[in-house]
Amino acid sequence: MSTSRRTLLRGAGLALAAPMAWPLLSGGPAHAADGPIRGIDVSSLPKAEDLGAVFRRADGSTADALTILAENGANRVRLKVWVDSPDGYHDTARICELARRASALGMETLVDFHYSDSWADPGQQHKPAAWEGLDAAGLDRAVAAHTSEVLGALVAQGTPAAMVQLGNEINAGMLWPDGSTDDFDRLASLLTVAAEAAAEASPGTRRALHLAEGGDNALFRWWFDHITARAVPFEVIALSFYGYWHGTLPELDANLRDLVARYDRDVVVVETAYPFTLGSDDGHADIIGEESQLVSGYPATPEGQRRWVRDIASVVAGVPGGRGLGVYYWEPAWTAVPGNGWDPADPSSGNAWENQAVFDYDGTVLPAAGW
Repeated sequence: MSTSRRTLLRGAGLALAAPMAWPLLSGGPAHAADGPIRGIDVSSLPKAEDLGAVFRRADGSTADALTILAENGANRVRLKVWVDSPDGYHDTARICELARRASALGMETLVDFHYSDSWADPGQQHKPAAWEGLDAAGLDRAVAAHTSEVLGALVAQGTPAAMVQLGNEINAGMLWPDGSTDDFDRLASLLTVAAEAAAEASPGTRRALHLAEGGDNALFRWWFDHITARAVPFEVIALSFYGYWHGTLPELDANLRDLVARYDRDVVVVETAYPFTLGSDDGHADIIGEESQLVSGYPATPEGQRRWVRDIASVVAGVPGGRGLGVYYWEPAWTAVPGNGWDPADPSSGNAWENQAVFDYDGTVLPAAGW
């Protein structure tokens, strides 16, 4: 997620529909070891903590945000990795530390490789600075070494990743221009290098390929037809689905069912979120800050936020054969603590996401944390 992605996707003009009366989440997919995934992307949490963020339980007592979220049912964490982060976060050491904390709370880890120094999404897939100028063989080696380093470190400390994303929202490819979808052969080659490195470094880790716009079945068929025709090895199809950008719940449902049937892979929603209020906490305009941007039938209230996540979880749980693994909420702990803004290179940048966290502006956990 990034401000460039906001511009790209808000310009798509996707239609939004009223909520469907989906059944409540019940039972777990056969492929999820401990029932359905109730995941949280907490990539921003260590920086927030270092900057003094405070988190509270519903009773007002203060606690570590990860503990609070685990108490509310979270069983997986998703952690992004940047190659040379501008702010010093999201590297191997930080990932390992947060994975240890999660493991101590009974949670497994999904590693989200961006293969970039900063945000990677449909509108930007920039090479790490250190990889600029590499020839094809050199870039392959860099991808393999980076993938192996991170996953191998997690294995070495006894917290192997349960799943790994080989790229983040790679609708248009990754590591531009080499891995652009203008050249699917080269993109497939890079993904195969990453997938093989992941399997070697962490043999039990499931490999996922991740696209945004989870309601767009034509996009997913186009992309995965190319990738499967080139025999890229992977086990899971991962999707982002934000209802104010990516279509309707029925479109998500239809896409998930088609993907399972067409490609014989499990599916998982690795990003979703929804506002609990309108109105910024830090004076920086929020990505979703106006009534007109909301999904019809889902108000920007704590209850509207909770119902949105429950309804998506119900859609995923309804995928035939138990092949819908679950849902990850994107950045539930990214509150507007000064210094933890959108631009990792600019400590003065504001946060555009705090009204979609599952902690309110006093840092108190909201009902959506428990879905």
